Amino acid sequence: MSLPTQTFSITRADLVAYAGASGDHNPIHQDESVALSVGLPGVIAHGMFTMALAARAVEAWFPGAEVVSFGCKFTNPVVVPAEGGVDIEVAGAVKEADGLTTVSLTVTCDGQKVLGMPKAVLRG
Repeated sequence: MSLPTQTFSITRADLVAYAGASGDHNPIHQDESVALSVGLPGVIAHGMFTMALAARAVEAWFPGAEVVSFGCKFTNPVVVPAEGGVDIEVAGAVKEADGLTTVSLTVTCDGQKVLGMPKAVLRG
């Protein structure tokens, strides 16, 4: 069963707020010149922030379900422009077995996958 795609916008202000909440103040997430100096295409979103947005989609699809496991690999950066923002899209497919629901996710930005093998396993 396919789940409806959810879209989340990320702005530079979101990155500043996430840095404050997470304690991850790496300048590649806020300073264009630093990001470029280390070979990135620009300021990038925190991988864990992108993963959290994928988890938010799972919660919206399955409110109140117990999360047994949730994981992914960070495969491509989400570049966040100085003006406006960027959208990520989270799609999901469901498989049920042995009382558990496995949600295979596809998380993309501008048509490119940004998380590798994202998956949630839920109970309830």
